[in-house]
Amino acid sequence: MKDIHITQETRMANAIRALAMDAVQKANSGHPGMPMGMADVATVLFNRFTYIDPSAPKWPDRDRFVLSAGHGSMLIYAINHLLGYADMDIEQIKAFRQLGSRTAGHPEYGHADGIEVTTGPLGQGIATAVGMAIAEKMKNARYGDDLVDHFTYVIAGDGCLMEGISHEAIDLAGHLELGKLIVMWDDNSITIDGDTDLSTSMDQKARFAAAGWHVLECDGHTPTEIADAIESARKDPRPSLIACRTIIGFGAPNKQGSHDVHGAPLGDEEIAAARKQLHWDHAPFEIPQAIYDEWGRIASRGAKARAEWEQRLNTATARAEFLAAEEDEVGALPAAIEACKRKLSEDKPKVATRKASQMALEVVNATLPFTVGGSADLTGSNLTKSSGMKSITPTDFTGDYIHYGIREHGMAAAMNGIALHGGLKPYGGTFMAFADYCRPAIRLSALMGVPTCYVMTHDSIGLGEDGPTHQPVEHLASLRAIPNLLVLRPADAVETAEAWEIAMTSKTTPTMIVASRQNLPTVRTEHVAENLTARGAYLLRDPGERDVTLIATGSEIEIALDAADKLAAEGIKAAVVSAPCFELFEQQDAVYKVEVMGTKPKIGCEAAIRQGWDLFLGPRDSFVGMTGFGASAPAPALYKHFNITAEAIVSEAKELI
Repeated sequence: MKDIHITQETRMANAIRALAMDAVQKANSGHPGMPMGMADVATVLFNRFTYIDPSAPKWPDRDRFVLSAGHGSMLIYAINHLLGYADMDIEQIKAFRQLGSRTAGHPEYGHADGIEVTTGPLGQGIATAVGMAIAEKMKNARYGDDLVDHFTYVIAGDGCLMEGISHEAIDLAGHLELGKLIVMWDDNSITIDGDTDLSTSMDQKARFAAAGWHVLECDGHTPTEIADAIESARKDPRPSLIACRTIIGFGAPNKQGSHDVHGAPLGDEEIAAARKQLHWDHAPFEIPQAIYDEWGRIASRGAKARAEWEQRLNTATARAEFLAAEEDEVGALPAAIEACKRKLSEDKPKVATRKASQMALEVVNATLPFTVGGSADLTGSNLTKSSGMKSITPTDFTGDYIHYGIREHGMAAAMNGIALHGGLKPYGGTFMAFADYCRPAIRLSALMGVPTCYVMTHDSIGLGEDGPTHQPVEHLASLRAIPNLLVLRPADAVETAEAWEIAMTSKTTPTMIVASRQNLPTVRTEHVAENLTARGAYLLRDPGERDVTLIATGSEIEIALDAADKLAAEGIKAAVVSAPCFELFEQQDAVYKVEVMGTKPKIGCEAAIRQGWDLFLGPRDSFVGMTGFGASAPAPALYKHFNITAEAIVSEAKELI
């Protein structure tokens, strides 16, 4: 390799360092150490290997770049500015970490082009990238190399590899032999507190090798070594870890190599010394045109590749199918769901809503060819696999079902990655009590506005004998507290079908379908074409002039209806409201809300804690539900023991009116 090329790449890398130093200094906030330390690795990666097109940032066959160590956000902002992304001009770099800028403290998906995923919570990036690599391999199996043939590259730090989710992610990736996933580890032995030996003695290379990864190492400041390692990784059929030995804050002569440079501005004096050390004699935020030109060649190469790909797509026999999947076209699904609802209202099945969910999935998966199901080792309990679905294996990715193993957090993050990749619509299940294991990834789904679908079964004390460890009582409240997440707790098979329609037609909001273990009767026995669940709450039984309103969700609707019958026998008129989705009801107009809820006293009923029910209940209203943890016993005994009964509702109603 010619020295002049190495010199050019070093100057390209120094442009990243300069922008990182200057932006963090101007903001008086940020993390310059990682961008400066990994600038050489990132430059070689983009300059020699990466295919992206800033003029078409959503090109489906682009390489994906994930900055898992999201605190080093100035690395990706600097790269995207130098590459020429239209929305990342120098003013955005100058506005780093300021209100309203695209250059937030951590990379935010949707804030700027070229950011594939929101990162910052360490470990989420690498785990999400596993989902992207799964999606690439699944789509390649469907459409071939002409339409799907790209890599997923990750820069991860020591913190990413310490987080527990990294174990779930690398284990799954190694098992599935995701050969187009390449992780570049910023092996600088520094964390916020100091040297990594304060808190870990892990041999990371041995850990990855044990999980079936191809493991390499290189000097992260020698372009030839970096390039050789990436080239070797690209040729290996296994996922690859490249341990890049780097110096944090490389180029800052008095602070590099120490934790002092991790998360604080360098200061004017050190920046001046760094400019001298790096032979960078340009003013703050000033980049020579020659360096812009070098980075621009990467963009031009990507634009050429994208144009060639579009020509192949235009002549491909699968063009229409490919584009429909990319655009997430639901087509005939609403009509198919309505037909399903009509039959359910006629047949009146008494089934657990987890079974009703599987029944709805028969319709969903038969109608939408790009759904991808899965479960965290609970397929037979979550009932997330419909007939005709085929599991993917390390040697066969032609299927549409993923066995995530007992890796709830890794599953949730991987589903985000599949959704972010595009062209596939993921859903996956576990027990609702384990939603807490998924919670950080669920929160990121909501924050990013990615329509991942979570299926949480065994949703209450109604699961019975498994006891309080498996009985979620606080989970509904905590999940409803997450902004931009739809928590759907259907009461019967009809509402469950409607919930699946909402989940599959959602574009910018993740959904969670919460389902029972115990059998529930069909309460919607008269067909209504409208998706009433989409209203969030609706009048299930309207007695006309009411004396009291009973509001319930899921399995407790049956109890509320029984209570209404008992009250009617005593001459008390009770309206019954089914409230499968608090968030959707909150979006309704005031007139509709009053029409549904009325003005008379209200009683809420749910086999969970009351927190969050203020949407419906005032201080003088009543609630029949849980006040603590559950117990181990058959479900009917538990409902009686915890006084979640029709009789309890009747008693509360009489006191209120």
